[in-house]
Amino acid sequence: MLTVVIVFFALLILGMPVAFAIGISGATFFFTNDVPYSIVVQKVVSGTQSFTLLAIPLFIFAGNLMNHTGITSRMIKLSNVLVGHMHGHIGQVSVVMSTLMGGVSGSANADAAMESRILGPDMVKRGYSRGWGAAINGLSSLITATIPPSMGLIIYGSVGEVSIGRLFVAGIVPGFIMAIALMIAVDVSAKKRNYMPERQERASLGEIVKAFVDCIWALLFPVILIVGIRMGLMTPSEAGAFAAFYAIIVGAFIHKELTLKTFIQTLKDSVRDIGVIMLIVAISGIFGYGIVFDRVPQTLASLLVGITSSKEIMLLIIILFLIIAGMFVETTVCALLLTPILLPIVTSVGVDPVHFGVLMMTVVTAGIMTPPVGIALYTVSDIMDCTPEETVKEAIPFYIAILAVVLIIAFFPDLILLLPNLVYGS
Repeated sequence: MLTVVIVFFALLILGMPVAFAIGISGATFFFTNDVPYSIVVQKVVSGTQSFTLLAIPLFIFAGNLMNHTGITSRMIKLSNVLVGHMHGHIGQVSVVMSTLMGGVSGSANADAAMESRILGPDMVKRGYSRGWGAAINGLSSLITATIPPSMGLIIYGSVGEVSIGRLFVAGIVPGFIMAIALMIAVDVSAKKRNYMPERQERASLGEIVKAFVDCIWALLFPVILIVGIRMGLMTPSEAGAFAAFYAIIVGAFIHKELTLKTFIQTLKDSVRDIGVIMLIVAISGIFGYGIVFDRVPQTLASLLVGITSSKEIMLLIIILFLIIAGMFVETTVCALLLTPILLPIVTSVGVDPVHFGVLMMTVVTAGIMTPPVGIALYTVSDIMDCTPEETVKEAIPFYIAILAVVLIIAFFPDLILLLPNLVYGS
């Protein structure tokens, strides 16, 4: 398996697309071991034959639909009303937007790009540093890693056979904690830079109510999903189909902004996004087979348990490992490849699989904003017309806030499991 890992990272360094790097390195395992080559094809096919994974393309389609139906503009208006009186208010809008849009897009990369395009020009016009704007637009998108319907949680739940309904509910509290932490970081750094508020006074109750009413259909969306899954009315995959139908109805008949042209563009965007993710999902089956065949989880579990039997120290070691992995490997790949390795290890020392899922996806999603392979880091820097180095430098207060949230998630499991235990039972 060591040869496979070396080949994988060598191909990444050479710039090969992630899906092909996984496939070629995974195939290397079969060439160097006495395993029938026919299993390679079987694993590619079987990796996509999951009813639960059907939720991914459906939620991607639904998210793209909602981004083309006027929901985003309404969310910006609501966010402005809520935080317009705060220092660095457009940065605060970015945080609130990510919190609200987490239940719509489900994708941190998409959220980061969307907010940089929409909020970036206004940030520059008001004198905000381009790197600062890129940093908060990128790092606020991490909130979508936990707020349902998170793509990462769906993948983790599918691979690890963990209840996606419980994962969705468990992600709500960490999502709001992260929003609060980032808003504090924005306020502190904005005051130092003298980024003045949009307005001197808080919005009136009437303004807030009016803005909430305008956004009511988007705000109801995650609530309907969670209630529907909890009441047994739909599985996560069926919830994805409902989400797409819901978005079409809202866009075409309520907001009346979904035209034939925007619908066709939505289909094109969705096909591209789904193709990228599902190719990685399919190819990773080859790599995953080698992991199981070589008993990697059992070997690592024995190694880590040999180092420490403390649950807290074990989590710290794994967090450090995930941070490093997230710096080099894309979030989806981390979830697909590391879940079957790490989940048996943490459950052996008494960590709840739902708690670990929220922790793991928060940490590895942060990798999209860390060098050298952070996809969102380069995306937001390009959109904001600044260097990735400048973005990383300006992001230090926000990195500290994210790290604080990760430690809260890791060492206060009862807080994370409070809602799922209330909704589903202990």
